[in-house]
Amino acid sequence: MPQATATIDAPASLPAAPEPSSARRRQATPGGSEFAPLLRTVKEQGLLERRVGWYARDIAANLLGVLAVITGLALIGPSWWALPLALPLALFSARIAFVGHDAGHSQITDRRKLGRAVQLVHANLLLGMSREWWNDKHNRHHANPNHLDKDPDVAADVLVFAAHQTADRTGLRRWLTRHQAWLFFPLTTLEGIALKVYGIQALLSRTGPYRTRRERLVEGALLLAHVAGYAALLLTLLTPVQALVFALLHQMLLGVHLGMAFAPNHKGMEMPDAHPDGDSWGHLRRQVLTSRNIRGGALTDWFLGGLNYQIEHHLFPSMPRPHLRLAQPAVRAHCRALGIPYTETGFVDSYRQALGHLHEVGAPLRSELTA
Repeated sequence: MPQATATIDAPASLPAAPEPSSARRRQATPGGSEFAPLLRTVKEQGLLERRVGWYARDIAANLLGVLAVITGLALIGPSWWALPLALPLALFSARIAFVGHDAGHSQITDRRKLGRAVQLVHANLLLGMSREWWNDKHNRHHANPNHLDKDPDVAADVLVFAAHQTADRTGLRRWLTRHQAWLFFPLTTLEGIALKVYGIQALLSRTGPYRTRRERLVEGALLLAHVAGYAALLLTLLTPVQALVFALLHQMLLGVHLGMAFAPNHKGMEMPDAHPDGDSWGHLRRQVLTSRNIRGGALTDWFLGGLNYQIEHHLFPSMPRPHLRLAQPAVRAHCRALGIPYTETGFVDSYRQALGHLHEVGAPLRSELTA
């Protein structure tokens, strides 16, 4: 059964009533008056300290899982019965993606070179996704979540997230927008492949995010090693047709899994540029009002890679994943004290809300068919 969304002591659509003093308005930076007490609290609780041992165990478990799948493929041999192993491989690939994400936020270690190496191995070598392309895109999202002009995750592309983005849609894109809520999960089957394609495009582009020629060469070499290794492994253990089908199934399942992890986090939440004072929101409001948490236990934490604590993650991007749930009580209490909505919902209801928003955005294009 879907679970109702919980918000705390304020309307779900807007921040609390205007602050009574100029001091309450100093929100422009993470050191602003609303965020500073919360930051001080989590620091005192030690929640920003790194958990290298925890991540070492997590990485080891993921790699052992991948090796177990490869062993299974070798034991089964060139048979169609090997195809079901694409599912556990997709699950472990998503775990690898979560580690790469965390390394990009310096959650694993504050040693820059080590963190970069961990992310290069997980993103480029194991997933075939450009580290620098992802970091550039993802950091811009974190800086201005759900801002139509500044967040690349809500820029009009295959999907659109605001009614005015539908105006110039034509042809296939117009049809996709009209039915985007129903097509969302089918489209996520392409996400695993799309992440690779976008990274390669950035690598080949003269205007990509790479700062040095050496950086571009290193990333390119690791992406090439991923493609060669992935193809060689499957073609060695399976027939060419079986290898192709296995690879497609693996990438499609990975895309759906990643789509399920990212979809509920911001879709249907506040958009700062839709409010006259949205650009003046400080760090606390900008991150809390645009994010949605998902309730659940250890299984939810594992399946969604800690991204179910989206509010805490956006407030403290460098906070290690196992500390996010520990920070939640302090964040929730702080929001309650300030009258800022803290949105938390059940697993199923989070998708209902996200898909409902996409359905609403496409409504004008559907209504024109019946006009």
